Amino acid sequence: MNSVQQTSSQAIPSVTTTGITAKKAEDPQDRFLKLLVTQMKNQDPLKPLDNAEVTSQLAQISTVTGIDKLNTTLQLLSSDYEDSQSIEATAMIGHDAFVPGKSIHLEKDAAIAGIELAQPVDQLKVTILDSSGIPIRNIDLGAKPTGISTIGWDGMTDSGAKAAIGDYTFAVSAKQGENDIEVKTLSLGSVNSISHGEQGTLLDMGKLGLVSLSDIKQVF
Repeated sequence: MNSVQQTSSQAIPSVTTTGITAKKAEDPQDRFLKLLVTQMKNQDPLKPLDNAEVTSQLAQISTVTGIDKLNTTLQLLSSDYEDSQSIEATAMIGHDAFVPGKSIHLEKDAAIAGIELAQPVDQLKVTILDSSGIPIRNIDLGAKPTGISTIGWDGMTDSGAKAAIGDYTFAVSAKQGENDIEVKTLSLGSVNSISHGEQGTLLDMGKLGLVSLSDIKQVF
């Protein structure tokens, strides 16, 4: 008797759990169709549902189902995109990269920065400024093409003296004929690590701070 009672008591929760699982797994469209069929079975014979109303309700459930599937697909695509960004950013660790900025670091006898032009120019001038904002070197680079170009500074000032190792800033002016042309300045930094947050994938570039992956202009 004990054996029979134990077997029965174990079977009851099993059946209940299965019922709950099945209920949770029931498709929303199936639930809607069951409700619609029930509604039609219990409708007033004197005021039956017309075809237009039934068609309208079917169209609504089709729309809702389509939106649910679209949301699921977008979530999968978003996840794949984030994974792709992570792989791309990880590959940059230890590399140098150009990002928007006006800082330039002098180390030994060389400093490198960059510019980005939307169109070619026939006159490009670079001014190096010290920590006080005072110009210490003017460099005439002549003509430059569309796109990203590298700027080099040998660390010498206009007075012929050698500038101290450290951080400086630079400004750029450009002309095409008599017209001033906009120039985007780029700073060079090393990618130390990556992190993920609400703003997406961010790269730690030391003194340049945290930079969005989308701001990376060129990697070396």
